[in-house]
Amino acid sequence: MNIVEQTQNGVTFFSADGITAAGGAAHGFSTRKGGVSEGMWESLNLGPSRGDDPDHVRENYRRFLKAIGAGGGRMAMTNQVHGGVVRCVTTADLHTDPYDKVGYEADGLMTDLPGVALVIYSADCIPILFYDPARRCVAAVHAGWRGTAAGIAAAAVERMRDVYGCRPEDILAAVGPGIGPDCFETHEDVPNAMTAALSTAVLRHIRIKENGKFAVDLKAINAMRLEQAGLDPDHIAVSTLCTSCHPEMFWSHRKLGTNRGSMAAAIQLI
Repeated sequence: MNIVEQTQNGVTFFSADGITAAGGAAHGFSTRKGGVSEGMWESLNLGPSRGDDPDHVRENYRRFLKAIGAGGGRMAMTNQVHGGVVRCVTTADLHTDPYDKVGYEADGLMTDLPGVALVIYSADCIPILFYDPARRCVAAVHAGWRGTAAGIAAAAVERMRDVYGCRPEDILAAVGPGIGPDCFETHEDVPNAMTAALSTAVLRHIRIKENGKFAVDLKAINAMRLEQAGLDPDHIAVSTLCTSCHPEMFWSHRKLGTNRGSMAAAIQLI
């Protein structure tokens, strides 16, 4: 599978061609392009907590979800805490307004309810979308370095297997745009956390830079974890784009700091 760029009704987003080809699920990873926000949030800000005009954010959601083909206006969102919890979404968790209060914390969502857009946020962290066309269920996770170390990608696969009876080999996974290893420069705490949690197998995705710091490839580590969880490598699409390298296209916390908007990734059974 591959990650491809698309533009619908002026909204630019990325999607996985394999999920699209399978049919039955609308999905996409947003960019900065195609919204109505102004100033430092220009233009497609999907972060309700960034201080933007709420009416602009609501319109941005309407545009983004319409562009990716997610109709109906029903969403499930979450308070992200950089952990490894994947929540099973029920009708009690559904909202129509991105500013509705969410009473739980999780970095992953999953559901088998049709017409519900699972939404997670990012601005350098790694968004991952899942679809099982055989069991008709979807999931979305937010994997920062802590969530990656906590194994949230594999946790989503395990939860889909345990709750919906999925076979890992049927699951399609899309690893969206996020910070690349050259820009994700860290001290030794991050590599130490990765190796402690995930074994020395992650070392091939970590290198020491000339300045003594470490370059960590979060996307590659998450793809590795998905393979270890039983996914077919051909069913995993990984974006090569670095959000920090392309601030004209993406929101990047490392590049822009707190004066920024947020991207969203969404997937919905249709």
